This record gives sequence, structure tokens and C-alpha cells, in this order.
Amino acid sequence: MNGKIRTTLLSAAGAMLSAVVIRRSISGAFDRNMVGTALDREEPKAMQKLKERLKGEAVEDEEVMALCRQMQQRLEQSPHETVRITGYDGTPLVGHLFRAEQEKRVILAMHGWRSCWARDFGPVADFFRENDCTVLYAQQRGQGESGGDYMGFGMIERFDCLEWIKWLNDNGFGSSKIYLAGISMGATTVLMTAGFPELPENVAGVLADCGFTSAKAEWKYISENNLRIPYDRRGKHVDALCRKRIELSSDAYTTLDAMKTCHVPILFVHGEADTFVPVEMTLQNYEACQSPKKLLLVPGANHGMSYFLDRDSYEASVKQFFREQENTN
Repeated sequence: MNGKIRTTLLSAAGAMLSAVVIRRSISGAFDRNMVGTALDREEPKAMQKLKERLKGEAVEDEEVMALCRQMQQRLEQSPHETVRITGYDGTPLVGHLFRAEQEKRVILAMHGWRSCWARDFGPVADFFRENDCTVLYAQQRGQGESGGDYMGFGMIERFDCLEWIKWLNDNGFGSSKIYLAGISMGATTVLMTAGFPELPENVAGVLADCGFTSAKAEWKYISENNLRIPYDRRGKHVDALCRKRIELSSDAYTTLDAMKTCHVPILFVHGEADTFVPVEMTLQNYEACQSPKKLLLVPGANHGMSYFLDRDSYEASVKQFFREQENTN
């Protein structure tokens, strides 16, 4: 072979190899940042520019967001008790207890991913109070004042939820009907909790608003639909990174698994225009659920916005759900 041709071929091969190495390096860095954004308490700086794209194409209503901030502040400043417990693995957990004057039921409320208790439940807090609900707003691990370096996308938090139920039953609420309520990752948390066979008998029902089915399903959806990045080829690497952080694969436990063993009634809620957690995931959960179930879909509502877009239907559905459980149990 001509020396000049050989040199040219070798140079071309080297360039191609370098390009492959660079692509793999970039892909690996993206995967690490993606998993870090999903699970780490401290969000990777490299992903902050993509934060808006994670949510999809919907534009947030500034007036609604301002109202949410006002409601959050009001709830945070309302008189309540701060509760501290130790999670199943020794992680310190913090909650906020609001006692009803004439209590009819207790709600254990779990907030969503990279959010907080007062932000997610500020809009509905007055409704709970006006309907004589004592509410314990838990702070999820890896967020806020609770301990832990990582979030577990419901797979770990379900054990925390069970510990909160035990705390309620050991601290004066053992004869009360307890409802588990969650939004987004909080909804996934309470749905997964409902799958425990040892769930205390006084857990009367679950209110699940826009929950996803699994970390894997949610990450795949966000990657392919919102970030426009293929997921299947990088799935194994992402899963390995997940196991390294929380010692669980991204689909080690799913809400669909929980629905097979769940025996408590569930009210599923989801906005049909959700671009962060697709409504199809709630429909899958509803179909898989083996216990008594109700479904409220809100046309036009994006992620976590069902209460704002159709408050009347939301409140009517929840009150009817309470009546059905409390008249039959």
C-alpha cells in the first residue's frame, strides 16, 4: 500500500475513533447529569439550563404561579407543630402537623419532586381545613429540612410514608381514618405505599394526583418527549448510575406492582394536558388497580394544575370519596 494512502487511512481512522470517544464522553456526562438531576439533593449546575425543557412545552401562567407563592407563604406561616422522626434507615425526617378543631379524618400529604410541602399543598390547604381534616405534611427525603443525599422516586419514600403512618398511630391518631395524599412524585410515593401488605387497617384511602408509574418510565418519557434525546441505548448506563446512588434499579418497584396488591380505595386525578407526567401513566395505574377506584381527569390541566382548572370537580370528587369510605368502613 502506498505510504501516503496508508497515512491518510490511519489519520481518518484516528479521527473517527476520537469522534466516537468524544460522543461517548458527552453521552456519559449527560447521563450522569440527568441522574443527578433526578436523584441528587444538589442539582447539577450543568442541567439547570435545561430545567424548563424538562417540563415540556406548556407555559406556566404567571398569575397562577404568583397565587401559588402566596398560598405557600400563608401555609408556612400558619400555626402548626413541627414533627421530627427517624426514617427506617436512620434518615432524619421532618413534617408539619396542622390539627383540625373538630377532626373527622387525618391526611398524610407527600409533596413532589424538587418541590416542598407548602408549595404543592398550599392551594388545597384551606379545603382540607374547612372539611375538618388534620393534616401532616411530610417533607420528602433529600429535600427541604429532611435528611438524605438522594431522592428515591417513591421506591425509598414509600418506607418513609409507612414510618409516618406509624408515627400518627402512635401519637393519638390510632382511631382516626388516615388518607394518604400525594402530588407528582408524592402521588407515586403514596401509591407505592398502598402496596404494602402490612398497611395499617385505619388507612382508609389514597388520593393520587398526577403520579408516574416508575422512575424508568418517567425518565424515558422526559428524555424522549421533552429533551428529544433517545433513551433506550443509554438506559443501561442510566440504570447503573441509579443503582450506584440508591442501590435500586430505576424500575425495582413500580406503582403497577403496588396496584396488584393494593386493597385500599384510590382516587386518581390527572390533568389531560400534563407535559411532565403523561396522563397515560395514571390510566395505566387505574387499569392495574385491584381495589375500589375512582378517576378524575381534568381537560386542559397541566402538571399539578387540576385543582386550579376545575376546583369544583376536584373538591366534589374528594368529598364524595371521603363519604364513601366513611359510610362503609
